[in-house]
Amino acid sequence: MRSLNYSRPGSLADALCALRNDPQSKVLAGGQTLLPALKLRLSAPSTLIDLQAIDELRGVVAGGGRITVAAMTSHAELAADESVRKLAPALSALAAGIGDRMVRNMGTIGGSIANNDPAADYPAALLAMNAIVVTTSRRIAAEDFFRDLYGTALAADELVKAVEFPAARRAAYVKFRHPASRFALVGVFVADTGEGPRVTVTGAGSVAFRVHEYEQALGKGFREDAIAGVTANFGSLNSDMHASDEYRRNLIPEIARRAILRALQY
Repeated sequence: MRSLNYSRPGSLADALCALRNDPQSKVLAGGQTLLPALKLRLSAPSTLIDLQAIDELRGVVAGGGRITVAAMTSHAELAADESVRKLAPALSALAAGIGDRMVRNMGTIGGSIANNDPAADYPAALLAMNAIVVTTSRRIAAEDFFRDLYGTALAADELVKAVEFPAARRAAYVKFRHPASRFALVGVFVADTGEGPRVTVTGAGSVAFRVHEYEQALGKGFREDAIAGVTANFGSLNSDMHASDEYRRNLIPEIARRAILRALQY
């Protein structure tokens, strides 16, 4: 059995120090992706840096039309937070629909977005709500944060501290989920923001993306039938054992229509 070191820093400063001192280390947030990868020997870090004891990375603060979610806030905590339910019910519902009960209680928003799984739910929410990722060294717009398959703008010695979500006028998230993992085969987040409608898709491509054609159609009238007949360029989509490119391509407009309808109900 391969051995590794384990570090449980009590402060963000100590975590950054440990990360910079060992370039081969891995950060442990919720562990819902990393621990299975370790078991399968798909990842072999020299040290695990566990962030669970860092209190400054937990909690939700709402006010001034903005919700700030600290990186180590679990999906269950986000889903249950009353301020999130009031200001951003779509975000609360999204968190409540992630995985199973264990995943929701252990998984964290920071760990999820840093991992950037192509079928994860949060990237669609961040893109649609025009969120800001606050790191230990800078502020990164969601559109600049998610780069490609499992790739983000995070530097090797940088950690996610929080995510800032501007409240939308109305929003909704709908996903066609895998029945076992509950990951999105296709997920669509629709938000009517102060800068106009935004429509984002996860689960279909290598990284979450916006559908500008749908946004333009909704800008002319936020209605259930706004995107009917609209041709959108989705680019190359995932094709795997769960769903083909064609299947996902046909799912997107229907899931988007359902998300628009749900947004109209808020």
